[in-house]
Amino acid sequence: MHAFSNHPSGLLPVEQNYDPSKPSIREFFAGRDVFVTGGTGFMGKVLIEKLLRSCSELRTIYVLIREKKHKSVSERIAEMHQLPLFEKLRQEAPHLLAKTVPVRGDVSMLGLGLSPDDRQQMREVSVIFHVAASVRFDDPLQAAILLNTRGTQEVVRFAEQLPDLRVLMHVSSTYSNPDRYVIDEEVYPAYADWRDTIRIAEHFDEQTLDVLAPKYMGFLPNTYVFTKSLAEQIVAEHADRLPLILFRPSIVISSMKDPIPGWMDNFNGPVGLLVGCGIGLCRTMYCDPNNIADFTPVDVCIKAMIVAAWKRGTEVNVTHKESANPNLPIYNCCISNLRNSTMAQIVEMGRMISNEIPLDKCIWAPGGGITQVRIYNLFRVLLYHILPAILIDGVFRLMGQKPFLAKLQRKIYTANVALEYFILNNWDFKNRNFIRLASEIKPEDNKDFYYRDFIEFDVTLYFRNCILGARRYLLKEKDENIPKALVHLRRMKLLDKVCKTIIVAVFLYLLLIQLDLLGMILHLVGYTPSFDLGCK
Repeated sequence: MHAFSNHPSGLLPVEQNYDPSKPSIREFFAGRDVFVTGGTGFMGKVLIEKLLRSCSELRTIYVLIREKKHKSVSERIAEMHQLPLFEKLRQEAPHLLAKTVPVRGDVSMLGLGLSPDDRQQMREVSVIFHVAASVRFDDPLQAAILLNTRGTQEVVRFAEQLPDLRVLMHVSSTYSNPDRYVIDEEVYPAYADWRDTIRIAEHFDEQTLDVLAPKYMGFLPNTYVFTKSLAEQIVAEHADRLPLILFRPSIVISSMKDPIPGWMDNFNGPVGLLVGCGIGLCRTMYCDPNNIADFTPVDVCIKAMIVAAWKRGTEVNVTHKESANPNLPIYNCCISNLRNSTMAQIVEMGRMISNEIPLDKCIWAPGGGITQVRIYNLFRVLLYHILPAILIDGVFRLMGQKPFLAKLQRKIYTANVALEYFILNNWDFKNRNFIRLASEIKPEDNKDFYYRDFIEFDVTLYFRNCILGARRYLLKEKDENIPKALVHLRRMKLLDKVCKTIIVAVFLYLLLIQLDLLGMILHLVGYTPSFDLGCK
């Protein structure tokens, strides 16, 4: 059905191209068993919460979880349910949390580490969201292959044993082919053979692979993008036998509004930059200030994932176990071509917001900026990051406290070096399928799943909520402490000015001493400078 109507925000008309004969998203998921890998990660948590709240008639969400830090899988899932992310569910429908069933396993293990009993229990799974991955850029090649590449193969093998499978979504990344600067919604040629790569990881030791990694990965900047690109090859090869989706988010950051504004559980992306600047730790950054920061709010991403799964799942012919669409649907989940922010704009926005919403843990006045000159950036790193960290750590030692700033600054520097490839380059991500998908949502699903309303959302308000979210959920700071933080910020700014004044005064004093010494030396050698101004 083609129509032209207003979307839920009431701001922009949107063409609707939905099929009235299809079930709604809620109806499609009703009574289904869903399997989620990476459920304890950032995106996985938001996905589970959204499915429980907006598709509440589903039967079960099986979550693959490793036992960790002496906690059982049941304890880990119970701990997750206590996060602020699940507060709305705890208040409105706490019984739905029981539909989340933890399953002991590990994506990096053969057979996903599942027991025969758990495999039998999950025989009726019909929707799989494969979200698990290591997003660290500095992982050893062997570990990255076993988790990101072989883990995808193991999920596919598990899916092949399910009699009622309707959709398997593999979550990749828009940066999985970083040597191409125009990324369309298609699978690109492989950088290596994924089967050979898995065999190498299984038979060689970690140290040998780390030596071979630069040569084996070619021109790719890190093990993450290399192994994610290989995982896409696995998905593409099985697209004619399984109802697969390849979903590529860009940088996923804080929620826009669903279920709460500003939800975040890590310091990745622009939010980490804003927090680092707000605390006073980050005062210089080497990148192109005009580069576009392609980020996507996590709730926008999760809504699109669920809509894409619904679309794919309603295309499958249940009787013949085949898809009406044999092609592999690919979605580049990104919004930079719809609305964008440059690195310079984000830094300036952070500077403005930090004056309104300072951080309690601010150790110096926010400041600094971006530079494209590498040597100048290194000079500023030494002057503004390393030297102050060494001095402050020295004060901590004298006070009998544990020093930490120098170690923290090393981590920040290492992280910035790892990000250089991505903050010095620009990519053009094509997202026609992602945009078109929003028009296929049925009217009754728009309230819960329409995701293009970010286009009209106030980006300053969004980043303001990001900072508030970072205060609440990452730094564990209370909103009622903001007035005290403002007073503390004014003190830090005054201290910053005093220190800068002292440094300038000392520099001028030393310069004058040098000039006096020079004058004395010239006088001793009998040299008197003359200045001819051309006057007669």
